[in-house]
Amino acid sequence: MTMERGGKQVSISVKEGVLKASAHKKLACVACHRGFDPADVPHKAKIEPIICSSCHKDAGAKHPFHPQIAQALKAGKQPDVSCKDCHGTHDVALVRAPGSKFVGPQTLDSCGACHPDVAAPFSLSSHGKALAAGQKGAPDCVACHQNPIAGSSNKLARKQSQEKLCLACHRDDPDVTSKTAPTAAFIDSYENSVHGAALLKGNAEAANCVDCHGSHVMQKGSSPDAKSNKLHIRETCSKCHDKIAKEYASSVHGMALADGNLDAPVCTDCHGEHSIFKHNDPRSRVAAQNLSSQTCNPCHSSMALSSKYGLASDRFKTFTDSYHGLAIKGGSLAVANCASCHGSHGIRSSSDPASMINKANMAATCGKCHPGANERFSIGAVHASETAKAEQPILYWLASGYIGLIILVIGGMFAHNVLDFIKKAKHKLKVRRGGISEEHAGHTLYVRMTFNERCQHATLVISFFTLVVTGFMLRFPDAWWVKGIRLLSDHAFDMRSLIHRVAAVVMVLGSVYHIYYCAFTARGRELVRDLFPDLKTFKDITDPIAYIRYNLGLSRVKPKFGRFSYIEKSEYWALVWGTFIMAATGFIMWFDNFFLGLVTKLGYDIARTIHYYEAWLATLAILVWHVYFVIFNPDSYPINLAFWKGTLTEAEMLEEHPLELEEIKRRKAAGEKTTDA
Repeated sequence: MTMERGGKQVSISVKEGVLKASAHKKLACVACHRGFDPADVPHKAKIEPIICSSCHKDAGAKHPFHPQIAQALKAGKQPDVSCKDCHGTHDVALVRAPGSKFVGPQTLDSCGACHPDVAAPFSLSSHGKALAAGQKGAPDCVACHQNPIAGSSNKLARKQSQEKLCLACHRDDPDVTSKTAPTAAFIDSYENSVHGAALLKGNAEAANCVDCHGSHVMQKGSSPDAKSNKLHIRETCSKCHDKIAKEYASSVHGMALADGNLDAPVCTDCHGEHSIFKHNDPRSRVAAQNLSSQTCNPCHSSMALSSKYGLASDRFKTFTDSYHGLAIKGGSLAVANCASCHGSHGIRSSSDPASMINKANMAATCGKCHPGANERFSIGAVHASETAKAEQPILYWLASGYIGLIILVIGGMFAHNVLDFIKKAKHKLKVRRGGISEEHAGHTLYVRMTFNERCQHATLVISFFTLVVTGFMLRFPDAWWVKGIRLLSDHAFDMRSLIHRVAAVVMVLGSVYHIYYCAFTARGRELVRDLFPDLKTFKDITDPIAYIRYNLGLSRVKPKFGRFSYIEKSEYWALVWGTFIMAATGFIMWFDNFFLGLVTKLGYDIARTIHYYEAWLATLAILVWHVYFVIFNPDSYPINLAFWKGTLTEAEMLEEHPLELEEIKRRKAAGEKTTDA
């Protein structure tokens, strides 16, 4: 036969001309055509084509994504869709060979001939645009559909295959990862998410890449048409979470988004994108221990959003300072978080009658955790803060007053003790150097505390410091010393509340016994008389002045003290007052359900504020005042053991309680009975 080459008529063989561009260059025409007579050119007799599968035995296995072709080929029949419809006839090429119509943009023409409804949107997708631009790694039709399971009727196998196919490019192909924004770690996090884990475990309904991003219409998240675009996230998630999506649509967030407000949060803002976990998974952003800090806080503490929309920016801080917030920081999963009161998907404005925090609904909302809650629960600011003067002035002034009192009292104690330490240290130094001689004293021991009183003191000390430690553990759960305690045991913080209450009961019972002791025993009545302020001579007022003058060197005369000086008296009555205040406010906080309904939320917050600052005042007073005189006082260092052995030496009595020593000696000389037993 003759053909034109370069403008000239040349003679070539049939095999050369027909099969020149084909992958089957070594095949003769008779390989594919029956009844062919090479001498009969042009052909006069009908040529019967041979079914391709007679040679391509694996054709059925290679076409599972097209069920019609696969079933026909496996049955040894010619499918309605002919092989040549896709592969051509005499110009058959290897599917992935360079220049093949099954490589690159050409696949859209090949596949689009039968699938125009798919080819058109794919050409507009991110994949299609990348393919048209010739970007390396961009997928074409065959790249995705050549997977043997891509067209499987087994939904689970198909979805698992799709997920692996997407990861093969977006996680493992450098040509793709270098051109896309999400990191490999971000892409990979899907497999550990609630969706990925469920799919790997065999849940065919679990969302995979295609469910959220689409297949032929896949677009970048920044594209307005993308299924993963913020404006379309609700619709995308609603395919599986329809009820929740409807609830969200009626929420304050959903309505804001519907109005085009892109600052409004959507599903992925709260739950995450690829790394979505179950709500009870500690890794989840919406887990009870993480919801407030990781999900609500970023928006509701944002100064930019607060000023833009007129929102209060201190809501997370006030929540964190509340009992609920502190307990969550401490690891409790039972207390209320933001969603407990505001809802989760159906959050509404407090002015909305359907809102959980609408005034008419507050009793029911609080009642979920506080059985018997009534309308008085909501009287007072919910997000109470001691620093918000305008919102809750009484708490502000209470806190400010206590802070001023603490500075004044503890500062005064500290200054007093510094002067005392300097004076006594100088005196001790002179004695050691032989500059002066101390007054001669006998070897008699004098009862300072009876066994009964020492037991009362021990009970008080143990319960007090237990209360201090367990109380501040709640207020400062992230403090280094609290973390140290929690490292000792996983249950250390869980036991804090119980231990605190047990210690409180012990202290109260000890106080009740002390009242009995003071009222019904001779030693106790004498104790109260000696501790009572001197209202006749006002010695308890003149002694501190005289003592400070002595320590400052303005007077050479050191005032003499009786059984109890102004130091012990002030400490004792402060302890009485502090115990009453702490017990009363602690009782209100302990039985919150009852007292919230009685004294209102505001009354509860007042009790809580007083309890907290009174605890600081008491703790600092004990450390600065009592611990100094028992331990760091140069006359007692390294420690005054009267609390243990119950006695003082005559030298100690001369130094600290000379008037009491004189009275004891006078009584002995007069033969009077004492109450030392």
